[in-house]
Amino acid sequence: MKLDRFIRVAIAVVIALVFIVAAGALLFITESALNVWDRLRAGPPAILYAYIAVMVLLALAAVWLVWRLVVKKKVASAKTAKPLSKSDIKERLQQAEAAGVDVSDAQSELQDLAARQAAGAVHLCFFGEISAGKSSLIKALVPEADVVIDVVGGSTDDIRHFRWRNDTGTEILLTDVPGTGGHEDGLDEIATEEAKRSHVVLFVCDSDLTRAELGAIKLLLAFDKPIVLVLNKSDRYSADEQAALMQKLLQRIEDLGGEIQRDQVVAVSAGGDREVIERRSDGSEGTVRRKRAADIGVLVVAINRLLGDDTKSLDAQRERAVFQIAAEKLELAEGEYRLQRSEQIIRSATRRAVVGAMAAVSPGTDILVQGYIGTMMTQELCKIYGAAPRDLDVEEFLSMGQSRVGRALPLSMAVAGNGLKAFPGLGTVVGGLAHAVAYGLIFDALGRSLVLTLARHGELVPETAAKEFEEGISEHLEAGVRRIAKMALDEKTG
Repeated sequence: MKLDRFIRVAIAVVIALVFIVAAGALLFITESALNVWDRLRAGPPAILYAYIAVMVLLALAAVWLVWRLVVKKKVASAKTAKPLSKSDIKERLQQAEAAGVDVSDAQSELQDLAARQAAGAVHLCFFGEISAGKSSLIKALVPEADVVIDVVGGSTDDIRHFRWRNDTGTEILLTDVPGTGGHEDGLDEIATEEAKRSHVVLFVCDSDLTRAELGAIKLLLAFDKPIVLVLNKSDRYSADEQAALMQKLLQRIEDLGGEIQRDQVVAVSAGGDREVIERRSDGSEGTVRRKRAADIGVLVVAINRLLGDDTKSLDAQRERAVFQIAAEKLELAEGEYRLQRSEQIIRSATRRAVVGAMAAVSPGTDILVQGYIGTMMTQELCKIYGAAPRDLDVEEFLSMGQSRVGRALPLSMAVAGNGLKAFPGLGTVVGGLAHAVAYGLIFDALGRSLVLTLARHGELVPETAAKEFEEGISEHLEAGVRRIAKMALDEKTG
């Protein structure tokens, strides 16, 4: 009880002393400020104004320094909400190429666009799932075309162009692409990209739209691609069924947020062969193949109506779509570049951590606490991903990482020891290297967890990055032990 009373009295005395000191400091500052103000007012006005200007500049400088230290800096994103222009995509390509990114795929899109624009033809792409009848429709439009048609479906496994002129003499390229939904990898992406490069997409189906078809249409609408929805094999339906189905197709597009006119949903029949049972004169029955006449008049009318409008708008839409394709390919290339550069940065930091641990005065010397290697690695990785964190964020992330290193160090030491056993003939050297390998593993795991956070969030979030580090450290340790053990051995042997 006496001790408790003594503590309370001591706290009261400290509070009283703090109050006295604060009050004295306030009185001193007030008196000094008033004296300075009186002297300045008594002097020439120029000195007064100069003094005020200097104080304002000092205050602004202090605010700016605090802002730089505490407030997160925002980095302008390379993405933009408005449609990309030619100058936009070229500027991004130049910047990426200067940084060392492989921009060949994105550049090839622009070169292909320039070649198509120079040719001057209108590109119509027949797009849809396998067996929808795309190739048969092209054959009906261009009977002399060398189109491969297989009753099994999926006969088109590459991109083929066929020339056609409509009634007004417009030169049109009819593009046949692989049907989507097949089993061969990569064909869906080839077909979708070619559809994006076209002026108009003729989306061919033979019934109500499946979920996959709705997803494909939604993707094309996101590229502002004009679409004609073509209901093929319409002769399988009665007039009432056909009308109801076309109305449903129109509603499907509207539900996806697309704007499509009623005359852009057409019902056709590509014709072709069909098997029928024929009764012979002797009373027997047999199967024969007979030709069906094509009924594609409404499709031709829909195409002519679209091309009869201002084709400049179709050119502009096609150009924006290709720029978007090029931007996506550039983003993929930038992602690969970031991963490659991140790997180099992490390996370099890991090697320095290994060397530093081997050169440590005592085994307990903590590389991470020293902060230099961790800070440099964190800043370089953030720069690669376009993040500009506060210095406090970097310190907080490393501090949180350090709190987890203590728990992970025994595990990393054990993993390092097991990893070094895979190299025969080391003898007692293993014990001296285990500590270095353990710290190398920790730095490797720290860098990879940070890359995951930056890739997902685009900025350094200390809590999230530290959590990624803690949750993934076991996996990172096991994955990198052999590589880092070899790195330590190479450094040890000179």
